[in-house]
Amino acid sequence: MKNITKYMMAATMVCAATGMSAQALSSGYFLDGYLFKHQLNPALQSDKAYVSVPVLGNINIGTRGNIGLGNFLYPTANGGLTTFMNSSISADEFLNGLSTNNKLAMNLDMSILSAGFRAWGGFNTIDIGLRSHTSVNIPKDMLELMKVGQSGPTTVYDMGDMGMSSANYVEVALGHSRQINDKLRVGAKVKFLLGGMYADMSLKNTHVTLSENEWVVSANGEMNIAAKGMTVPEKDGGLVDFDNIEYDSPGLSGFGLGIDLGATYEVIDNLTVSAAIKDLGFIGWSNNTYASTNNEPWRFDGFENLSFSDEDNKLENQLDALGDEFEDYANLHRRSTGGSLSKALAATLVVGAEYALPMYDKLSFGLLSTTRFNGPYTWSEGRLSANVSPLSWLEGGVNVAVSSFGTSAGWILNLHPKGFSIFLGMDCLVGKVNPQFIPVNNANASFSCGFNVTF
Repeated sequence: MKNITKYMMAATMVCAATGMSAQALSSGYFLDGYLFKHQLNPALQSDKAYVSVPVLGNINIGTRGNIGLGNFLYPTANGGLTTFMNSSISADEFLNGLSTNNKLAMNLDMSILSAGFRAWGGFNTIDIGLRSHTSVNIPKDMLELMKVGQSGPTTVYDMGDMGMSSANYVEVALGHSRQINDKLRVGAKVKFLLGGMYADMSLKNTHVTLSENEWVVSANGEMNIAAKGMTVPEKDGGLVDFDNIEYDSPGLSGFGLGIDLGATYEVIDNLTVSAAIKDLGFIGWSNNTYASTNNEPWRFDGFENLSFSDEDNKLENQLDALGDEFEDYANLHRRSTGGSLSKALAATLVVGAEYALPMYDKLSFGLLSTTRFNGPYTWSEGRLSANVSPLSWLEGGVNVAVSSFGTSAGWILNLHPKGFSIFLGMDCLVGKVNPQFIPVNNANASFSCGFNVTF
């Protein structure tokens, strides 16, 4: 279970390489035949009723971030990998590729089973899915401290805030949308949430002073870990003993409720605007362990010996060493265990506008804005798309996006003849990859596909 702390530092490198992302495909928001756009806005309905093939109906794989694998892992002469801490990697080479705040957002929103049908005066949806939302934020100064360390008689790092947050749960959602008049359509979803595990770790107002005699750290740090079957022991001085955390019998550790609200409105002929607010709600977690720093500075003597110059030093050992050093750096003392914790969901605001050409209404242009509100992990995106439906059963689109994680381009192809529907798409085209096809320059990459039965 040492991975819990390794996640803060070392897993930033691993998570930049692979993960799961995006609920429904944003590239399909303006396509009439895209079955899962109700996951983006509950007022939107597809043009056919459907039942998803279990698990295969809506698969999304990818990551979002302003950093990538190449920022942290480097090839060695013998064909292996080493971390940025290797002395053969210069500080300038490493630091020049970083942002002031280095962020990753990894969301697994996998539909286990989904269905949509017309009844009760509108369009109804049922969704059962796995939700795993993880965010990491590490300031550049923290990574500079690890790589450069002390650069004079006295060196001071004022690095602000850093942290990691992860919420993992099963969602059962019931949705309904209906036409109010010839211009206005509204929709809503009720979500019943079954919590699996919640973890949050943060260090705020962090200052590090390095002198010839000692390294001193001051920060307001907190950690919450809520999971059934998890035991978080202490070691000398009341510090959390991460090496001996046990997770024996996982199960439900929380219950919650959420809602989605949405609407579409035809302003004038061929121009439709839409908006939705999703995930308004909370989860109440049980079996929570709370830890925090003391209200005083503490001494720290790590990072200075982590050069990893030996090419035979396995990457796994390097990541373990980084995790060990970060445990000492965080200096978290266990305060309580077995308690309860209530946390709000990370809400998402979606606003869209679509204009169909009057002379050829099978071609339209759309503008989609998405903002996810999650405290220090908040991100936003604007996406401009061109969408075409040359045949009743064939449609597609291309788009470009600018977001908190940089720029990207996407596409979707959706085939929905009688009886079934198949879609393929990407919200983020993959750029440069390593031999294992892992994105190098940034973590913005995705691939989505699905197969569903329609009627």
